[in-house]
Amino acid sequence: MSLSSPSTDTSSRRRRPAEHSQGQSYHACDDSWEELQSKRTIRAENEVEANKLVNNYRFGFRKWKSHVTARPFEDRSEVVKELYSELNVIRPHTGPGHLITCGNVAYVLVFGWWVSLAYLLVSILMSITITGIPYGKLCLKLSCYFLWPFGKSIHEIGNTLRPCCEQTPDCDCTIEGIEDNSPVLLPSPTEVPVPEMPGQLVRTPYWSRFSTYVWLLLGYPPLVAIHSLVCFFSWILVFTIPVAKMNARTLSVILLLAPEDVSVSTCSRRKHQGYEAKALLCCYHATNWYYYKYTVDGINVFAVNLLPLVIIAMVIGYIDRENQYASSDVKFAMAISSIIPLSYYIGMGIASISAQSNFAVGAVVNATFGSITELTFYITALLKGHQAANPCLQEVVKAALTGTLLGCILFIPGICMIIGGLRHSEQRFNSRCTGVSSALLFISVGGVFAPTLFSKAYGNLVCDACTSSTGGNSSGPLVCHNCHYDLNNGTLFHSHVEPLVYTVSALLPIAYIIGLIFTLKTHSHIYDIQVGEGQETGHHGAVVHWSRWRSLIILVMATVLTSACADLVTEHIQPILNQPNISQYFIGVTVLAMVPEIPEIVNGIQFALQNNISLSLEVGSCIAVQVCMLQIPILVLFNTFYDVGFVLLFSDLHLWASIFSVILVNYIFMDGKSDYLQGTALVVVHLILMAMYYFAPSPAGC
Repeated sequence: MSLSSPSTDTSSRRRRPAEHSQGQSYHACDDSWEELQSKRTIRAENEVEANKLVNNYRFGFRKWKSHVTARPFEDRSEVVKELYSELNVIRPHTGPGHLITCGNVAYVLVFGWWVSLAYLLVSILMSITITGIPYGKLCLKLSCYFLWPFGKSIHEIGNTLRPCCEQTPDCDCTIEGIEDNSPVLLPSPTEVPVPEMPGQLVRTPYWSRFSTYVWLLLGYPPLVAIHSLVCFFSWILVFTIPVAKMNARTLSVILLLAPEDVSVSTCSRRKHQGYEAKALLCCYHATNWYYYKYTVDGINVFAVNLLPLVIIAMVIGYIDRENQYASSDVKFAMAISSIIPLSYYIGMGIASISAQSNFAVGAVVNATFGSITELTFYITALLKGHQAANPCLQEVVKAALTGTLLGCILFIPGICMIIGGLRHSEQRFNSRCTGVSSALLFISVGGVFAPTLFSKAYGNLVCDACTSSTGGNSSGPLVCHNCHYDLNNGTLFHSHVEPLVYTVSALLPIAYIIGLIFTLKTHSHIYDIQVGEGQETGHHGAVVHWSRWRSLIILVMATVLTSACADLVTEHIQPILNQPNISQYFIGVTVLAMVPEIPEIVNGIQFALQNNISLSLEVGSCIAVQVCMLQIPILVLFNTFYDVGFVLLFSDLHLWASIFSVILVNYIFMDGKSDYLQGTALVVVHLILMAMYYFAPSPAGC
């Protein structure tokens, strides 16, 4: 199945239809051109993947870049295929200069020297036992190998009949005279039983030797610890995963072979045929910068590596209550960082369920779980603040809401425009699509800040203390401190502001539903997704990474863990808020607002790199609209049933920063073009606003 969306933004194809007559007006042609711009061509491997790509263009659906199905390995690029290789393919001979790279030199300095030293010490230990001398010789060879393994190969000279390299020093098979046309030793060919030769000694089986058990008791355990340590650190670093594979293969395969069956060689070409060694390990580079694409069961390697951080944060946070082993600052950092992988898993689960379900189920799942990460933190913080009678947490929640809004309006589109513009010079997008999002943003911001504007228009300005600027009792200008609008005295709040808050909170979700109907039903041609022809795909051939039930279970588990992390964040945030040089506003609009959105930022950047700037802009707009039209009304509804003191009144800085940002981004989106200069403007404005929050005085109650 093939669907229509340009993997490269189709708005770059500017071609007027041939059937338009010369007599039609310029505006009619321009309208048709705009209509043509909205058409997109998506090509997918199967129906499930096609559904995911179509959902990316639907308003209210979470935008997801990663595949939810396994891609056919033969269709992957050579770069990606190399990422998943088992390091047992010997390539044609290359000069030693190709092996001297920064990554290989760094391997020697970080890992190679002490792994080599460990093998040397184990070699001495095994030689002392006399019966373990064969293993001592093997460790001596491996000591030289792991000091500089690049371009060398480890073979198994077992009972296989294959060509044997003439340059292998330990090869016992020296049958000459038969030429071999194969230039490269291939990995793991089909084994052929070797015919017994007259006079050939019968070897003692591996598990019947005394030396095997001496090796497993004395030599193997310390090497297990060494290789496990190298595997862990090289896997965590991601770009050094080849080193992790090399050590894991050595530990699980090579060290469990008979020592006489292991041969270390530097050759890659063969000229004679006889008993061939089976290639077990051959590594050419310690690093590969493309490993950021590496996935495990469809999960990006960074999300896999960050998952243990969630467990560590849980254990330390809930067991070390007295902060004996870790301070509150460390626990806060670990808990807030743990939300990053959990947000990724929630996004992957939403995309998987939506791609395998019909439109109604997908819409419900996106509306239910799309904002679960942020809402979990907000509600937990409000509950903690209410229980501790700490109004500061309510202000932090409002700052986080505003920070998410500003980040999605300014930073996410801006950084995507910069990165996409540097790669593609100028990118185009459908201005009608962004016009819909812009209209919804105006409605959202206007509705959310309407009670604040109302209170400032009709509230009474009250100050704690006012003194004469000239001193004494002279009638000069007054200097007042801690001025605010008093809404508690009188009937203004309960009779006027509070009903307005409930009215706005009811209207915003209705506007969101109308936006869904407009973009998905009545005016779906704006996001025209066509079904193409000529590609045979289907659901039955798709291998889904996560089934619907598995996705649902992961969604629930990730939500529970997110709630626990949010609890730890709010529990240990107070020392951060007590920092005298940092405004509490700044903590809310930066760390608490943007850390959960890191997976979305990565998605937007990937779309921009593929010249699909339309989806990059929709990523930020979709989140901003959901913040105003879903998350804030849900918080108001929660406060109605369980009063935690949440009042939908924002500070002046939140108010004017949000209004200015919406006006600016609408101006930027008017022409349907983007480049790195426009992106720089958005990012610089966002940084200026963050600087204002950094130097702003702390809110009342903090």
